[in-house]
Formats: sequence, structure tokens, C-alpha cells
Amino acid sequence: MKCSGCGDGPLRCDKGTKNKKWFVYIIHCGDTTLYTGISNNVPKRIAQHRAGIGARYTRGRLPIRLVYKEPCIDKSSALKREYAIKRLAREEKIKLAKKPLPHGKGKHNF
Repeated sequence: MKCSGCGDGPLRCDKGTKNKKWFVYIIHCGDTTLYTGISNNVPKRIAQHRAGIGARYTRGRLPIRLVYKEPCIDKSSALKREYAIKRLAREEKIKLAKKPLPHGKGKHNF
């Protein structure tokens, strides 16, 4: 299958994502667990999770709710940040998700 980003390489190639901003996100699942992932299109990725075609982990834990989103400068830094967040205790993830957004834009959705 062809990549949806560039239409050229394999299904999950990075060619079409070089200039896109990457994000780390945390989802609150229906069973109260937390799932952390990365994406360069968070609304599309959340829709995939909700449709049951996202990560296998979230498929059986619907409904899901996005509770945290953090911008990263590139895919590499997003992967590193995702790893760091996944190593946090649940309480620390919840605390992170409750932090106010920068520039007075309110709070995350936890």
C-alpha cells in the first residue's frame, strides 16, 4: 500500500511528514487507563482510535477522550518525549494533563 502522506513509499513512510509539527498526546480510556502516543495530525489520530483502527490497546477501551497534547519540534523529539511520559507514574501523567495550557489558553481536558 502507498503512504497517505506522500503517495509514494510504504504505508507508514515519513516523506510527507518532514515539515509537519509532531505532538505527544495522552488519551483517557473508558476503563480509566491512560494511553500515550504521537502523531502529526492529532484530530485524525483520535478519530482513528474512536473508529477502532488506532492502537490495539485503545480498541477495547472505548470511549476515549484526549486529555493532553504537547507539541514537539520533530518526530524524533516526539518519540523521546513519548518514552519519557510512558515511564511516568499514573499520578504524574494526570498532574501533567491538569497543567494549564501556555499563554492563558485554559486547561487540558482532564
